[in-house]
Amino acid sequence: MKALRFHAAKDLRIDTVDDISPPGPGQVVVKNRYVGICGTDLHEYANGPIFIPTDPHPYTGAQGPQIMGHEFGGTVTAVGEGVSHVSVGDRVSIQPLVAPRTGEYFAERGLLNLSPVLGLVGLSYGWGGMAEAALLNDYNVYKIPDAMSEEEAALVEPTAVTVYACDRAGVSAGNSVLVTGAGPIGILALLSAKAFGATTLFVSDMNETRLKLAKDALPEVITINPAKDDLVAVIQSNTQDNLGCDIAIECVGNDKALQSCLDGVRKQGVIVATGVHPGVGKLNFFDVTFKDVTLKGSWCYPAHSWPRVMDLIASGAIPARKVVTKKIALDDAVSEGFEALLDPAGTQLKILIDLAR
Repeated sequence: MKALRFHAAKDLRIDTVDDISPPGPGQVVVKNRYVGICGTDLHEYANGPIFIPTDPHPYTGAQGPQIMGHEFGGTVTAVGEGVSHVSVGDRVSIQPLVAPRTGEYFAERGLLNLSPVLGLVGLSYGWGGMAEAALLNDYNVYKIPDAMSEEEAALVEPTAVTVYACDRAGVSAGNSVLVTGAGPIGILALLSAKAFGATTLFVSDMNETRLKLAKDALPEVITINPAKDDLVAVIQSNTQDNLGCDIAIECVGNDKALQSCLDGVRKQGVIVATGVHPGVGKLNFFDVTFKDVTLKGSWCYPAHSWPRVMDLIASGAIPARKVVTKKIALDDAVSEGFEALLDPAGTQLKILIDLAR
């Protein structure tokens, strides 16, 4: 069968790989349908290997070449012995965290994302979503609600990232929230914050096209281009007593975006860093102390969040499909997907690969 595999930076290939053998105990075979191209995939393509192991992964045993894709869903075609929560024909969404579920502190609390031997489907596991099918562990496969589309099944993973960020931030009714970065995660963070009850929303980005896309997805959002707007003045003039916003969620992965969060948040506000920052960063820690803020990280999501996130999408509370700007075939994944998303013009948000094309 066909699969898009990472061989090296700027070297993704459509390879022919062996068809999947019948599943063993606790395993599920899924015929993949839609898979999203994530920012992490782009980093691997441009500068990898980063998360893709060059030596066998300590838990999964995987190493390159790696089938890409961790934001995906499809239809169950076979189940192994002991699998009872999904059946052949079920439409499913894939939760890609692979880690021990017993025998360690985080595993026993459902926090596979914090496992010291974490593997991820599509990055450090034998299979991924950018192939015609995938062999998965039973705990990676969730039946989607009847009201959820196959397209939305591929959006559960990035939405779970932003729901967890809002959980970490404690977003609640009446809050004012700043999101830095108007990419797909940033816009999903805005949609998630609104679903949590936030009433005043700001988004900051230096790309006017991305700001327009954010406005299209959420007309009430207040857009800020820090290259020409006074971020602090805009936020203060639209928050109670000109204090600044209650919460700021960083969705870029650079120091300037994180500093903007610190600048825009009020005293005793909460900042959550969701973007992955490369190496040691720089932040004005005088203001961290002086403003008495709470600064938190947010890594992935708890594995048990899938049913909740699926319900939020299926009910319409988080209209995740608003971030999809293009659908392409697997054969066009590099030229029309990865390269399009790396274009500095930023005209695309979330590109889905349709494995049925």
